[in-house]
Amino acid sequence: MKYLSLFSLFLSINIATFSQDLSGLKFGTESTFEVASWNIEHFPKNGQTTIDLVKNLIEAMEIDLFAIQEVKDTVAFHRMVDSLSSYNGYLTSSWFAGLAYIYNPSVIKVDSIYEIYTTSPYWSAFPRSPMVMDLKFMNERILVINNHFKCCGDGIFDRNDESDEETRRYNAAMLLKEYIDTYFPNQNVIVIGDLNDILTDHSSNNVFQEIIDDNSNYAFADMDIANGTNTEWSYPNWPSHIDHILITNELFDDLSNPNSEVQTIKIDEHIGGWSEYDSKVSDHRPVALKLQLNLITAIEDLDTSEKLFSNHPNPFSTETTFSIRTPQKDAKIEVFNSNAQKVYTKNLDAQQTSLRWNPGSMPNGIYYARLLVMNKVKATIKLILQR
Repeated sequence: MKYLSLFSLFLSINIATFSQDLSGLKFGTESTFEVASWNIEHFPKNGQTTIDLVKNLIEAMEIDLFAIQEVKDTVAFHRMVDSLSSYNGYLTSSWFAGLAYIYNPSVIKVDSIYEIYTTSPYWSAFPRSPMVMDLKFMNERILVINNHFKCCGDGIFDRNDESDEETRRYNAAMLLKEYIDTYFPNQNVIVIGDLNDILTDHSSNNVFQEIIDDNSNYAFADMDIANGTNTEWSYPNWPSHIDHILITNELFDDLSNPNSEVQTIKIDEHIGGWSEYDSKVSDHRPVALKLQLNLITAIEDLDTSEKLFSNHPNPFSTETTFSIRTPQKDAKIEVFNSNAQKVYTKNLDAQQTSLRWNPGSMPNGIYYARLLVMNKVKATIKLILQR
C-alpha cells in the first residue's frame, strides 16, 4: 500500500510537470494571427503515441493555422484532427508524404484550398504540389502557400543541371514568386514550409538569392533565426535552418508591430529533450509567425452592406448601442482596439437584438466591433470614440 501511494504521488507529480511544460508552449493570442510550418516526419512516426502527443502539442501552442508537411497515414491524421477540440483539418492525399492544414475555424474563415503546379512539367520542381489556403482573419484576406521542396544535394547550385537538387529548389522558389507576382501582386501572401535549404548560403549557391534581393517586395520573416545561433534552428539533427516563412511587402508593417514575432518552437525542451521529441514526433521543430495586423487596412472589406450589425451613435463620446437586424442564436459581440487587442466581449441572449457598450476610460481612437454567430464572424463595423 505504501509503495502504491508513493507510485501514485510520483505519477501525479510527473503528470503535473508535463502539463506545466506544455502550458509553456503557448504561442497564440486572441488578438494576433499565427501560422506555423511543421514537418511532422511521416506522421505518425511512433503510432498512437505520436497521435496523442501531437494532439496535445497543437492544443498547447494555440496557433491559428498549422501548415503541415509529411503526413504518411491519412486515416491517422483524420483521427487525430477529429480528437482536437477547437480545430479542423484539410488533407488531400499522402502522395510523397502529403501536405495538410490544421486550423481554428472560430477565427479563420477559409474561402478555398487548392493546389498549384500540379501537372507533369512541374513535378521536378515540386515533388509535392504547393497547397494554397485563401482565408480571412478578422476580415483581412491572407493567402498561405504550404510547401515541401525537394531534399538533399551537395550544396553546389548547378544551374545547367535540371536534375540537381539545388536547381530544383531554385526552380520551385522562382515559380512561386512568378505565381504570386502574377495572381496576387497586392495581397497579403505567406509562403511557408520545409523548403529544404538554408537562407545563408553564399549568393552563388543560394537558391533563394533572387527573392532575398527583391527586398522591396519579399522578406523571409525568419531571416534573423537563420543568421542566429544554431540552438534556434529548425533541424537539429544536421544543424541547419531549413523551414521558412516568406512574406510579401503588404505584411511588412504588420511584422514590425510590437506584438509580432517569429520563433522556432523548441517543443523538445518541454517533453524531455531532443531524443524524446525526435523518436516520438519529428526531426523538425515548428517555425511560427505571429502577426499583429493593422486592422485599418481591412476596412474596405467590412461587411456592412446588409446592415446586419450596426451601432449608434458613431462617433460617440460615452456609450454606443449595437443593433442586430434579427435575433441570432449563440451570438456574441467582440470589440478590438486599433492594435488588434480584444478589449470587450459579451455573449448575447437568444432574443437579444441590441447591446449598450460603455468603453469607460479607454482612450479616444478607432475600434472595431464584430458580430460572431456560432463562433463565425458575420459582420465587422468601425467605431470612433471621440470625447
